[in-house]
Amino acid sequence: MEYRKFEHTFVIRLDPGEEILTSLTQLCKKEEIRLASVTGLGAAGTIQLGVYDTEKKQYYSHEYKGLYEIASLMGSITEDGEPYLHLHMVIGNPHNGECHSGHLGRAVISATGEIIVTEIPGRVGRRADETVGLNLFEFMNED
Repeated sequence: MEYRKFEHTFVIRLDPGEEILTSLTQLCKKEEIRLASVTGLGAAGTIQLGVYDTEKKQYYSHEYKGLYEIASLMGSITEDGEPYLHLHMVIGNPHNGECHSGHLGRAVISATGEIIVTEIPGRVGRRADETVGLNLFEFMNED
């Protein structure tokens, strides 16, 4: 991973073999990022995407291996002791007509990853919501 910081924005390049969530977690710890927005694109060869079943309160995931373009990577970063990355991804292979999307569980770069992390001044945590079964935004007082 190589990156540059421009005011509140990090421009990141991931190289083949680097995993997106691992790399972004390392960045968050090193740069003390507590709240941010994430966008990106690139190419990956191993990707795990999931969908959450709101009735069963359970994630279902599937791993994809092959030639995939990252058509869209987006999400949020919050911090409550440890970085919490909530990212979704759309991948596709126009050669064979595949397109998949979902909650990102893992993605290993095959060619390059170009990711923009925009830091937001402030802090938002997470709280477990019993009704939905997910960790939702928790707005905190800035003391």
